[in-house]
Amino acid sequence: MLQISTGPDRFWEVDYRATDDLHLNGQAFGWDVTAGAPGHFQILHSGRSYNAEVVSADYAAKQFVVKINGQRIELRAKDRFDQLLERLGLSNAAAVQVNELKAPMPGLIVDVRVQPGQVVQKGDPLLVLEAMKMENILKAPADGTVSAIKVGLRDNVQKGQLLVQFS
Repeated sequence: MLQISTGPDRFWEVDYRATDDLHLNGQAFGWDVTAGAPGHFQILHSGRSYNAEVVSADYAAKQFVVKINGQRIELRAKDRFDQLLERLGLSNAAAVQVNELKAPMPGLIVDVRVQPGQVVQKGDPLLVLEAMKMENILKAPADGTVSAIKVGLRDNVQKGQLLVQFS
């Protein structure tokens, strides 16, 4: 179940898992969708035809911009986990910006895969740290821009040592 909103007071409950049909606010939503060019769709609903275009999609933030018959619409999606965090008062927990990456263990830097100014996404490889004869790929903890790399190739680092700063 997803909660889709286009503003603070406009939202819909969308169940896309119940059956092969889509349910909108508990009611079956009959539609036919045909994919065209990448990001473009033709939608038939209640005898009407709609042209849909995905303008942008930020899957990490669950925010999308679409055009329906030329009208721009900004959508935000919340899955059941987002809704639970919101009910618990923790909805801003995911919005915390990460400003640095520290060494999780002592070791040797054997590869540097980014450079200052590079934009990275959560999960992108940043550095390779060799520890106890194993190579550990240290990945970006969040989306951001690398502002500084505080270590160099073949540097020995200690646990908790600052490795990369983000802006």
